[in-house]
Amino acid sequence: ELLNVKAASAALPREFEGIYDEEAYRRTQEYLGATSRFSLVGAGVDLALLLLFWFSGGFNALDQFLRSFGFNSLVTGLLYIGSLLMAQSIVELPFSIYRTFVIEEKFGFNKTTPAVFVSDLLKSLFLALLLGGPVIAAILWFFEESGTAGWFLAWTGIAFFSLLLQYVAPSWIMPLFNKFVPLEDGELKSSIMRYADGVDFPLSGIYVIDGSKRSSKANAFFTGFGKRKRIALFDTLVSNHPLQELVAVLAHEIGHFKKKHIVINMVLSFVNLGVLFYLLSLFMLNRGLFQAFFMADVSVYGSLIFFMLLYSPAEFVLSLFLQALSRRHEFEADYFAVTTYSGGASLSDALKKLSRSNLTNLTPHPLYVFLNYSHPPVIRRIARIREHLAKQSQ
Repeated sequence: ELLNVKAASAALPREFEGIYDEEAYRRTQEYLGATSRFSLVGAGVDLALLLLFWFSGGFNALDQFLRSFGFNSLVTGLLYIGSLLMAQSIVELPFSIYRTFVIEEKFGFNKTTPAVFVSDLLKSLFLALLLGGPVIAAILWFFEESGTAGWFLAWTGIAFFSLLLQYVAPSWIMPLFNKFVPLEDGELKSSIMRYADGVDFPLSGIYVIDGSKRSSKANAFFTGFGKRKRIALFDTLVSNHPLQELVAVLAHEIGHFKKKHIVINMVLSFVNLGVLFYLLSLFMLNRGLFQAFFMADVSVYGSLIFFMLLYSPAEFVLSLFLQALSRRHEFEADYFAVTTYSGGASLSDALKKLSRSNLTNLTPHPLYVFLNYSHPPVIRRIARIREHLAKQSQ
């Protein structure tokens, strides 16, 4: 984080002249500093509390307390994991409040009212209990009752559930947090449908969502599969960008589908999930693992928690590959937009404006990009788009 802050250029990159003024660029760097300091403090507090709880015997104390009620192992496991997740949420709550109502407010992004914040919190808790509880129960049951096949059953079961969730989320879950209003008939809708038809990309609907009730930041995304694919445009995006830029942004998103990026990412996530469950099976009920966490008794639910804590470094290494692949996919989607949409050059203009409105860091350190970025730096994307346009004009 500190290296990234120091790498921020004091001079505005030439590509953004006319998009940023001196004040806007200064605020970009102030926002980078504020969010970086906040991330460091948050990570430090999380690590300190984890180590304190670990080495003070907190994991064992909680386990012995819950065992004293005499519940079966499945109920005890749900209570154990649920208690730890709830404690983590309580620790994160003040940081979430500070980020939303102090940092985001200071830089003009926050539109979230306390009522919306609390409502989101309660809805998220409800979904965690409704969906997360059964998922955790299923994982524990598979490993307790199925022996060596437990990891495979857990993998296939959770993979199927994930697919089902992605199918129903646009209709049943997302509307709990945002209003999806069909885009009115007009030039924008006609242009989007005409482009989608031209690249053989059927759409079931185009919607505008009320992202402005939480933030002034803009975005666009696709949801659903097959005939249920729909476009979601933030109202902040629609209100701040002209037609060609909006279609160019959506052409980029369609590029992810046409280039099979969605399928590739899904397959990789399922493979990753399978590897995770297989490795978990190797550590299941490992007494040395429980001794490291000062536990008096071994359990499936304890194995799950402790393995996930130890798996985090390996997961970070794996994320380097996935993020590098994601950055490559972003370049490919940009190329698709530029080569299939007559107004593809507008994608560059849209990226510049989005960077300004979102206070994006224009000059991140290369090492920070390698470790953390799922998208290439915007300045590299614009340079690559310029190269594609130059080749087209030859």
